[in-house]
Amino acid sequence: MERAVETVERTLEVYGRPVYVRKQIVHNGHVVRELEDRGAVFVESETEAPEGAVIVLSAHGVAPAVHERCEERALNTIDATCPLVTKVHVEARRYAAGGYTVVLIGHAGHEEVVGTMGEAPEAIRLVGSVEEVAELDPPDPERVAYITQTTLSVDETAEVVAALRRRFPSLKGPEKEDICYATTNRQAAVKQLAREVDLLLVIGSRNSSNSNRLVEVARAAGVPSHLIDDETEIEERWLEGAETVGLTSGASAPERLVQRVCEWFRARGVPEIRPCEPVPEDVSFRLPAELRRAAGHEPSALSA
Repeated sequence: MERAVETVERTLEVYGRPVYVRKQIVHNGHVVRELEDRGAVFVESETEAPEGAVIVLSAHGVAPAVHERCEERALNTIDATCPLVTKVHVEARRYAAGGYTVVLIGHAGHEEVVGTMGEAPEAIRLVGSVEEVAELDPPDPERVAYITQTTLSVDETAEVVAALRRRFPSLKGPEKEDICYATTNRQAAVKQLAREVDLLLVIGSRNSSNSNRLVEVARAAGVPSHLIDDETEIEERWLEGAETVGLTSGASAPERLVQRVCEWFRARGVPEIRPCEPVPEDVSFRLPAELRRAAGHEPSALSA
């Protein structure tokens, strides 16, 4: 997510304003508003950008048809798709080319799912639950493969995959899971926090899939949890009877929002705010090749 935001910022530096961005670059309202202030113009479709304009494609990925329309309109396209999403797109094309029915585990209508399905619409079937697995009717039950959205619940996805394996014993899948490491690590941290807290607050926007999953993980563990965009959305009645409050954030929420919430608690006399031991994340990706070429140098690697 940091890589995607940095891509828009660097694009503005290289090309000047305005820079058009297809959809929200990441699903966080604070980030979007700040980029708008700097000269980014967010559009729902590439057809809304003037011909020849500079356009950045969001971290969630797009279908091949979007790239084709960008080319038709002579748009200078900077593709900020997360490399982990690109991996899923590659898997979809590979399985489809091999004659497999490709089961995509994900949420209908999510931008990432729309983009992935566009890679092989004739071969991909979307499922969002164990119940929907029973409804699948592939042409060849021996040639079924699965891929997943990168921001799903780890536990719920495992249940769906298990149901797929029961129905299709020859099921193929990715060598390494598709769910983003940042999503996985945050869900593991919430499970740990749930043993220690009476309430969990998750900082993230309503349309952030990975943020919503954190709320669900906490509630599944029996801990009340609320999704907040920032400290202004905290309702003090939630805190009644809670001795210890846990705080986490979605992958697209800036660290400064976490600090603002911490300050909100300090201002109300909370004596101790203790960080949990983080899981080391040493994965990094370079900025999009189009931007590196335009800038005339190789920027340093940035985290996803």
